[in-house]
Amino acid sequence: MTSTPNRPLAIVILAAGQGTRMKSALHKVLHPVAGRPMLLHLLASAAELAPERQVVVVGAGREQVEAAVAGMGVAVAVQEQQLGTGHAVAQAHDALAGFAGDVLILYGDVPLVSAATMKAMVDRLNRGDEPRAVVLGFRPADAAAYGRIIADGQGVIQKMVEFKDASEAERTVTLCNSGLMAVRSTDLFVLLDSIGNENAAGEYYLPDIVMLPGGQSAVIETDAIEVAGVNSRIELAGVEAAWQAQRRLAAMRDGATLVAPDTVFFSHDTVLGRDVVVEPNVVFGPGVTVEDDVVIHAFSHIEGATVRTGAEIGPYARLRPGADIGQKAKVGNFVEIKKAVLGEGAKANHLSYIGDASVGANANIGAGTITCNYDGFLKYRTEIGAGAFIGSNSALVAPVKVGDGAIVGAGSVLTKDVEGDALAVARGKQAVIAGWAAKFRATMAAKKAGK
Repeated sequence: MTSTPNRPLAIVILAAGQGTRMKSALHKVLHPVAGRPMLLHLLASAAELAPERQVVVVGAGREQVEAAVAGMGVAVAVQEQQLGTGHAVAQAHDALAGFAGDVLILYGDVPLVSAATMKAMVDRLNRGDEPRAVVLGFRPADAAAYGRIIADGQGVIQKMVEFKDASEAERTVTLCNSGLMAVRSTDLFVLLDSIGNENAAGEYYLPDIVMLPGGQSAVIETDAIEVAGVNSRIELAGVEAAWQAQRRLAAMRDGATLVAPDTVFFSHDTVLGRDVVVEPNVVFGPGVTVEDDVVIHAFSHIEGATVRTGAEIGPYARLRPGADIGQKAKVGNFVEIKKAVLGEGAKANHLSYIGDASVGANANIGAGTITCNYDGFLKYRTEIGAGAFIGSNSALVAPVKVGDGAIVGAGSVLTKDVEGDALAVARGKQAVIAGWAAKFRATMAAKKAGK
């Protein structure tokens, strides 16, 4: 998706609000939705339009925003005083010096605007009637105190009015102003210079450029969810819920089965193949790819992992970053895999931790096995060969290698390599003393009775 031919595009994202209702040390626009900061959601969508310039206008918390966008080609402008949205956009002037094209104005706390909607705004700006600005409108279930847009049948704006200033007739209008806007760069700063701050707050409001004399503006509409804003943790949860609901529908449309959709949570970049079955209460963190024909049983948590075709995960499994689960492999209940490869057909079915390791094809990891990968200072790797069998309740103290086809006896603590097809047993020798337990109980009972 690209912007209108021969018309460069700049993105200006307003993020200068104090965010006091979030009650957080983290900048408001960096709070995550689906595992990605709201600001980065917007930048990712905008990137599909290949913008020539990108500017984020901030107030307090500049350092956090700069760190978040480092290396992304995003300029940061600072609004030292909070003098309204029009004043905030004006702070992007220097960052847009020499730019000739279209400017899309977005809000950092309105994260779900799609690339398609952004493009529709720019396309409308460049239609033959050339409006001075294009406003993004929406029709919420409850228009409440939103500003209203009065427009004709062609979407040409006749009036934009704040709720408090609207007449009773105007308040019956359901088309509301989201605040998002597209303007040509040649007009933007001239228009901003023309608005005043004669209002109760003494601020310069961006929407005021629409009703300036000498031109007309247009409105296009989108769904209310795309322009849902976040000013509190409650609203953040609402946006998260809406995003998850849409993503669940998309997953099912694309061929995945969600047994209890409302209990499954996706990340922004989760990839599911076809004929994947996801049971209840599964959480996908960032960086997960699941190939075709995988079954993920209930109460599993997966992050930063790849699950290959035909594998089976859970229930109650945890895959951490770096986990690579091979075709038709099994990771069972209460098994944790971190930075480890499980080969094709390998099994770790019960109560095990496999970290910093490679497990060969068709190897079997017994219940209670752990790879002891950390000595308190450094991490070390464990290598388990193809077809190896690790007995239950074994501890493999890395660095250590178990060869192809080797068998490790249950309860072993391995500190040395095991060659292929060998048997390794590393445990204390069992001793049995006949009658000892009965004598012990009699002795202790007599001691207790004598007290």
